[in-house]
Amino acid sequence: MAHITLLAYPNCSISNLTCPIDSFGIANLWHKTHTTPQEFTGPLFTWDIVTPDGRPVDGFGGLPIYPNKAIHEIEETDVILIPGILPPIHFIGNLQEDIKNMIMKWHEREKLIGTICTGSFLLAETGLLDGHEATTNWAYANYFQKLYPKVNLKPERILTVDNNFVCSGATTAFMDLCLYFIEKFGSSDLSAKCAKLLLIDSTRKSQAPYFIFEFQKDHSDDKILNAQTYMEENISGTISFDQLAKESGISPRHFKRRFKNATGDSPQIYLQRLRVEEAKRQLETTFESFESITWNVGYENSNSFRRLFKKMTGLNPLEYRKKFNVNG
Repeated sequence: MAHITLLAYPNCSISNLTCPIDSFGIANLWHKTHTTPQEFTGPLFTWDIVTPDGRPVDGFGGLPIYPNKAIHEIEETDVILIPGILPPIHFIGNLQEDIKNMIMKWHEREKLIGTICTGSFLLAETGLLDGHEATTNWAYANYFQKLYPKVNLKPERILTVDNNFVCSGATTAFMDLCLYFIEKFGSSDLSAKCAKLLLIDSTRKSQAPYFIFEFQKDHSDDKILNAQTYMEENISGTISFDQLAKESGISPRHFKRRFKNATGDSPQIYLQRLRVEEAKRQLETTFESFESITWNVGYENSNSFRRLFKKMTGLNPLEYRKKFNVNG
């Protein structure tokens, strides 16, 4: 039997607590109904919701969360589960000492620490993730990397497992996290059954198909902003970075360095992201051939663009269209 400690804190995602409980409850039910009375020794999972002082906290949306215990009342556990939070993330640079001490304590005892979505930010605040693989909600990956550069972030991954840290990606990736624990403390067969019962695609491994390019304009370099706008408005044409540099009054070498400093990407990578994003939009909303879309976004060779598309999204164009086309 495995005990799960679910940490509740102000403004955390309530579904990140209740949905795992449902998942572990379903695993318990299936295990009980498909085990002979002679072999059944009790539920596979038990759990407690805890808060620092044992008092209720308001989760996201102002809904109250009533804990079973305070964190110091947990005498034994197998997993600490940390839910995510929507910005503003109030604990950055200000993590409660008793929460940090709890996580440190159970990590020293080699217990599993699981995070859901932006719960990885809370774990990273302890410093324990430094040097280890982790993932988080893809939409906040750049922010995470700026705050915690020592963490080996894998934003494309739905699940990472490293040094007893199990991190999951954007919100519904909690399902993949739960299946991991159901397999670990139950069996692969039980995990597969629960995946079907919960209608989970247990074969998905990447968040990349869901990424939305955000154009990276949260900087104050006007010349680079103008270059970005030009690239966006002329996506289907031939774009010369040397010409862009000349029109910006900057040397080509300095332009590329300045572009990377402002956006985080080289001009070439940025343009590739723009073109892939536009191709995604056309695959989602039209039935144009990929060859036509290739031309529409400024490429001539559909094979090379197909390779780039799969590299950036994790899916080939046909798979992407089947998954996301709004017209079915």
